[in-house]
Amino acid sequence: MLTTTDWKKFTAQEQFLKNQVIAITGAGSGIGRTLAKTLASYGATVLLMGRTIEKLESVYDEIEAQGHPQAAIFPIDFAEASDSQYKKIKEVIESEFGRLDGLIHNAAELGERTSIANYSIKTWEKLMQVNVTAPFALSKYCLPLLQKSDNASIIFTGSSVGLKGRAYWGGYAASKAAIENLMETLADEFIDTSAICVNSINPGATRTNMRAQAFPAEDPATVKTTEDLMPLYLYLLSHQTDSSSKKITGQQFSFR
Repeated sequence: MLTTTDWKKFTAQEQFLKNQVIAITGAGSGIGRTLAKTLASYGATVLLMGRTIEKLESVYDEIEAQGHPQAAIFPIDFAEASDSQYKKIKEVIESEFGRLDGLIHNAAELGERTSIANYSIKTWEKLMQVNVTAPFALSKYCLPLLQKSDNASIIFTGSSVGLKGRAYWGGYAASKAAIENLMETLADEFIDTSAICVNSINPGATRTNMRAQAFPAEDPATVKTTEDLMPLYLYLLSHQTDSSSKKITGQQFSFR
């Protein structure tokens, strides 16, 4: 796990993501929503991916109202997505934008908070589909588009329970552990063969609906906001315009 705090010294310059095309899963709410609006404010063209069209349209409208580059909506239910749907997304992105400069895997399901002995197999399978198979499939099909970028970035959203399992976190913990391994595998495959950087971010306790679902008795005012996370995401995307993070790949960042 990377312990450097260099990202805290990074200052994002105005419009530093201009002309960059960045796809965000789970863009309709929580961290994904804040990411979409933040990256657009720095000039990026954001591709909004998620299950609920109304939420994606709301983000789209907010971005448009602020006068930022026009976003694009890609509705997809990762729990049901097929191989052909991922292939179609890749084809549309290639046709409309020609390349991809960033891919942020943020969509996830929490599942049940119970013991493995009582864990539903159906829930387990759904979590693996949404939290593991979807990022794998989307990455797989988007790799040719990312290769067309001078310095592309893939960022996985991890979790502390993906770094060390904890009781009653079941499929969520296992799926996040798989994501960390997938991140490391991709990063290792690209060393000396590609300019694509691959990293993961463990956001820690953050004020989202998923956090409220996992800890219903917690006062949301006691945990950080999604906006607090943005400097780290911006830092890892900064290699597109600033060499300071250009060689950072295969690393697990934990927000502190």
